[in-house]
Amino acid sequence: MEERRVDVTTADALEEKKKLLKLLKHLGRFDMLFFLVCTLVGLDTIGAAASNGAQAFTWLLFLAVFFFLPYALAVAELGAGFPEQGGPYVWCKLTFGRLVAAVIALLYWMSNPIWVGGSLGILALAAFEKFFTDGQPLAGPTVLGTATLGEVLFVFGFIWFTVASVVLSAKVGKWVPTIGAWVRLTVLSFFTLSVVLYAVRHGVHGVTGGGFRPSYVSFIALVPILLFNYVGFELPSSAGEEMKDPQKDVPFTVFRAGVGTVLLYGLPILAILLVLPTRQVTSLGGFLDAIKAVFTVYGGTVAANGAATLTGFGALLGGVTAVAFIFALVSSGATWVMGADRAEAIAALDGAGPRWIGSISPRFGTPVRVNVLTGILSTVVMVLAFSLAGGNADKYFAAVLGLTISTTMLSYIGIFPALARLRYSNPDVARPYRVPGGKPGAVVVSALTTFWVVLASVSLVWPGFGVGWFGTAGSPDDSLPAGFTRVQFEVSQVGPLVALVVVGVLFYLAGTKTRRRKVAVSFSQELAHGAPTSTASTVAGEETARHEGDGQAQASGAGDHL
Repeated sequence: MEERRVDVTTADALEEKKKLLKLLKHLGRFDMLFFLVCTLVGLDTIGAAASNGAQAFTWLLFLAVFFFLPYALAVAELGAGFPEQGGPYVWCKLTFGRLVAAVIALLYWMSNPIWVGGSLGILALAAFEKFFTDGQPLAGPTVLGTATLGEVLFVFGFIWFTVASVVLSAKVGKWVPTIGAWVRLTVLSFFTLSVVLYAVRHGVHGVTGGGFRPSYVSFIALVPILLFNYVGFELPSSAGEEMKDPQKDVPFTVFRAGVGTVLLYGLPILAILLVLPTRQVTSLGGFLDAIKAVFTVYGGTVAANGAATLTGFGALLGGVTAVAFIFALVSSGATWVMGADRAEAIAALDGAGPRWIGSISPRFGTPVRVNVLTGILSTVVMVLAFSLAGGNADKYFAAVLGLTISTTMLSYIGIFPALARLRYSNPDVARPYRVPGGKPGAVVVSALTTFWVVLASVSLVWPGFGVGWFGTAGSPDDSLPAGFTRVQFEVSQVGPLVALVVVGVLFYLAGTKTRRRKVAVSFSQELAHGAPTSTASTVAGEETARHEGDGQAQASGAGDHL
């Protein structure tokens, strides 16, 4: 059965993949586990979630059951059954064809320059200034908007350190997420322990039991943030051909990382809510303010207005934690860039993007050109953000984070239906792990995950979606980020999203020449980066249509795998 599976790819993809032959498969089971922990547990959104109050914890647990678990089941099957390099791009291409997959891969990739150059960079800067300059801007003349030269250079260094860490081969680059996973485990565990000590000494000043009662207004505001916290299971599959044994290791790591993720988000969010009054928790600085407040148990004071000042050993621990926090942000950005850049590189080599950006370095075995392009685009985002922020860091952070999440959520609309679709179109593909319940079970899982990302996308583009309907209280405009009118916010979100979709279509058109060089290769040969078995012209017309993923029913047997 296995040798009958044929992939219609391109000569360019096979040629570039041969460069991976010179490198060993370096991603083992525990490398992938640390990679997933680093990917899934992002410290940048903990404050944003907690700023919505105690209901953040309630809805975190709700979505763990009704989104995170189905999502884990879906990726466990897809990653084990379809482990080719490019992961989510390949799954989308099988389901919707190259044109849609080109747009999805572009959105999936572009969310990362927006994230790294935007919300991650500004949060890293905020952490440094909060703990090392007492909240004052880094020194230097004002150069972009109200940003000083020191602030611009700090974020610039953050961006390019992140990019440099993903250019390296998997053998070296894998240590960034490995160390990053241990760093976030240490930071979150020590923070939670410090909260306990703080509560013993000072009591708790946050929410009471009634604050956890769910409401629709908080639900629709929290869904995008919490889903963004929970996505990333598929990222290691973008490097499927660099794994030692993806068909066994993907299910193993997905489920173990999933359990750890719920705990590593739930406990710190609960701790923030217990320590800080909700009115003091901001999207940008909520987690940082909580760290500073609880670390006063080691040395420092908290003023009547809630402002914390660290001294002695407390200041030392605060500085060390700030450095660890910044490295955790770097590792979050690095893992997402590693996965998304590989997916976009494979898309380009497959004719769904400009051929030149898919080139794989023979020295490192990584898509260096798309990595560098990510860094350039991140720098452009940084410049635009500083220029347009007008000194309002919280407003800037909210807008960029919203655009990052909406771009990411839209990309999953093309990924999650793949589970159900491929159960019907490729029924004979060997699946070491299958979602329980047969084909109906796969349909339910695909439907659930797709529903949530569609809802998140709508609520991001139109904050307050559904508020005031069916007798619910409030106005939709009350859900807008502080400082925005409805028109301002919609322009900041819809404009870039439309532009990205157009660019995705242009990328597909740019890949026309590459798509003309189709070749057919058996699945086993492709994973071994072997030579093609035939040219695409020798493949029967019906088979070629099936491989293209044109949405028609696909028969099993030869050519059942794109």
